[in-house]
Amino acid sequence: MNQFSKAAQHERCSFFGNVTLGSSVSLSELRELYHVVVLAYGAESDRALGIPGEYLSGIHSAREFVWWYNGHPDGKNLSPDLKSTDTAVILGQGNVALDVARILLQSTSVLATTDIASHALEALEQSSIRKVYLVGRRGPAQAACTAKELREILGIKDLYIHINEVDLHKSPEDEEVLKNNRIHRRVYELLSKAATSAPSHPSSNQHELHFVFFRKPDRFLDSGEGSGRVAGVHFEKTILKAVGPGKQIAVGTGSYEDLDCGLVLKSIGYKSVSVDGLPFDHEKGVVPNIKGRVLVETSGDPTQLEKGLYVCGWLKRGPTGIIATNLYCAEETVASISEDVHQGEIAPASTLPKPGRQGLLQLLDNRDVRAVPFSAWEKIDSEERRLGNLRSKPREKLTTYENLLKVATE
Repeated sequence: MNQFSKAAQHERCSFFGNVTLGSSVSLSELRELYHVVVLAYGAESDRALGIPGEYLSGIHSAREFVWWYNGHPDGKNLSPDLKSTDTAVILGQGNVALDVARILLQSTSVLATTDIASHALEALEQSSIRKVYLVGRRGPAQAACTAKELREILGIKDLYIHINEVDLHKSPEDEEVLKNNRIHRRVYELLSKAATSAPSHPSSNQHELHFVFFRKPDRFLDSGEGSGRVAGVHFEKTILKAVGPGKQIAVGTGSYEDLDCGLVLKSIGYKSVSVDGLPFDHEKGVVPNIKGRVLVETSGDPTQLEKGLYVCGWLKRGPTGIIATNLYCAEETVASISEDVHQGEIAPASTLPKPGRQGLLQLLDNRDVRAVPFSAWEKIDSEERRLGNLRSKPREKLTTYENLLKVATE
C-alpha cells in the first residue's frame, strides 16, 4: 500500500476510481483519449470444472469466498452455509486454496484482530466446520502453493494435520522436479515434516486439515432429498504420467471414491474476462501479446500489433504467480512502451496531442459517472482505519458501494 500510495500521490498520476471499463468508458474511447493504454485488470472470473452437479447449492468458487471474507462489495451477499455441515472440501492446493482453508480453520479470536469483514467473522464464529480437505490432482512434489503460505496454515495452534505417508513416495521424475525447483522442494519438505510429526489421531473437538493427493473430481453428489444441495464429491484416483522433460500430468486410473461434505470451494484457477474491441484468447483466458504489446489477433503474427495498446499481469500471462512475478511482468511491458516511444512508434512529434485526463474527466462527467480521485480513496482508507481502531483491528471494511461513495464524497 505504501508503494502504491507513493505512485498515486505523484503529480503526474491521476486516479479514477468507480470507473468501469466497458460501461463507464469503452476501450476504443480510452485509446482515442490517450496515446498509450495499458490493461492490467487481472482475472475476476472463475474457471469451470465442467462436471455434473457443479451448480448444486453449497458449491462456491474460492474467489467468491475470498471476496466475501475480504469485504468486497460484490461478495458481501454470498452467505455460505457454514452451519449445516462439519466438513468442507477445497479443490486445489495453491495459495488461494490454503488461504481459504486457513480462514475456515483459524481461531476466530485470532481472525478478530485482522481486517476480515465483520459479516464473515460473525458467520465463522457460528461455523460448524471442523474438517477441511485440500484435494489436488497431483502429488506433494507438484503442490502449487508457496512455502510461506503453507507454513502459515501448518502453524495454526492445535490443528490436527493428516497426510497419507504413501503419497509422499517420490518417483525419479519427482526427484528431478525437487532437485531443480527450490520452491517445490521447500513445500515438499514442509509437508513431509508435517506428516511425520503429526499424532496418529485427532483429539476430541480438534480442527482437522487433510491434504489429499492424486484425486480429481468426477462429479458432485446431491443430498438426494430434492434440496439441490451438495452432499459430497465423487473422485477418480490419479497417477502421474510424464509428457515431456520435467512435466507430468495427472491421468485417471478408473478407480473411484467418495468424500462426504456439505461445502465445496473450487480453487482451480481464476479467469480473465474480455471487453469490446480487445483481442482475446478465450481458451487461454489471456490477451495475445509479445512482451506486453497486444497483437491484432490470436494468430500470433508478431508484425500485427495494436498500436498504443499494452497488457500486463494475469491478463497478459494467465493467473499464476505472486506480487514479485507481476513486478517483473510490469517491467517487461514498460520496457516495450519505452522502446516504442523512443522508436517513434507512439506519439511521433508530427501527431496532434490527445485529450488525456481532461478529456476523460469531461467524458465521465457527461455520463454522470462519479469518478473517485485518490484523495477520496484516502478518505475511505482513513474511515476504515478509524472504525477498525474502535474494534482493536487494523481496519473495518466498508462493504457496500453506497457507503464507500458516501465516505468518498463527504
